[in-house]
Amino acid sequence: VSTQSRSHKKKSSDDDDDDEVKRKYGRPISEESCTSEGGSWVEFLSYLEVLKDVTSESACAAAQSKDKRNKISWSKLRSDDAAEVCVVQAPEVMCGPAPWSRVNHLGNAGGPGPSPNASRVEVDMPHFPSGDAKRCVLRLRYNISTSDYDGWNTDASSNNDDDVIENDPEIDVLGNGEEMELALNTAQTGRTFQDRSHVFEVLPRMDSMDGKTIHNLNVRGKRGNIVQTFPATEYDFIPDRLVVKKDTDLVHVQWTGSNTHDNNNDGDAGEGEDGTDRHNLLEMTSLDESYPLKITDADFWSGVQSLTDTGATGEDIAIGLATSGFYCAKRETDQCPASLSLAKKRKLNDKLDNAPASYFGHVLKFTKAGTLFYMCSRNNNFSNRSQKGALWVED
Repeated sequence: VSTQSRSHKKKSSDDDDDDEVKRKYGRPISEESCTSEGGSWVEFLSYLEVLKDVTSESACAAAQSKDKRNKISWSKLRSDDAAEVCVVQAPEVMCGPAPWSRVNHLGNAGGPGPSPNASRVEVDMPHFPSGDAKRCVLRLRYNISTSDYDGWNTDASSNNDDDVIENDPEIDVLGNGEEMELALNTAQTGRTFQDRSHVFEVLPRMDSMDGKTIHNLNVRGKRGNIVQTFPATEYDFIPDRLVVKKDTDLVHVQWTGSNTHDNNNDGDAGEGEDGTDRHNLLEMTSLDESYPLKITDADFWSGVQSLTDTGATGEDIAIGLATSGFYCAKRETDQCPASLSLAKKRKLNDKLDNAPASYFGHVLKFTKAGTLFYMCSRNNNFSNRSQKGALWVED
């Protein structure tokens, strides 16, 4: 939807001293009903941002020619505006079938390969041509519906109609007047569950990232055992299997956590201090094992560079990921002060309790093909939960 319309009710002279009645929005839902009530129909353009430095229609068209994802046009933000500006609109809404799973199943869904994953959708991050940092909100929810009534044509005006379903209806299945009661709650037949919102920030790309695909490698799930985290999951890396191309792909390794996790008093099973999230990433020889390699014996990092800390060596990157940024490098770098390096800082707690809960990590560039099997030393709890992953870098 490219426009949103609202009605403006004209203010009479009697309203001048009435702060409660200045303008009324949204009562009429069509232009005809709006104008019939003496209002003015105004259309608003839905957009990502306005390119303020682009001041002509030709320059706006040039910006569109460089953008393969968004729609950029020389338009009015409101239909009653006098001036036009260069407006960036989001791509078409993505709409498609969800991964297949059996009814009421909260585990893995159908997918390619022998090991399908939990239901998910992979999306591109929003692109802002201005290059400005943007604060975004991600809203997640799932809906439930039924075919027991005509959901597209049923609303409040249908109340008391014979074809509207009711709670716990009694049905004469046998045809002899003996009725059977169905376990049906109409409050459940069309509703939204698990409505969650998350705030994140999209940062502008560095010049060294131009033309590259950046894959986000982070952590999902929450603290607790399988029962305590339901209907969510325990900690895991996401994606836990990732294949990238050496010359065209980058990987941003990062994660977020909390020091005030209470799980709604449902339990707090896990390692380290109660109520805390901690993660790290350590190279290992095989996913079949439970022991990481010493960083000095881990050879994957010799083919890795950081675009967000260009002075960091592969060993520096490995140290930062292994300690969740408690040590940002082995030694001082452009982005790591000496006081926070391995050589200078205080001792790391063996459960990472004194490490940061959230970690910005690194945007990684790869200089050679290779395979990284990795694990989290704190949360990979044999027989309880596996927090491991694999990254394949191909030529």
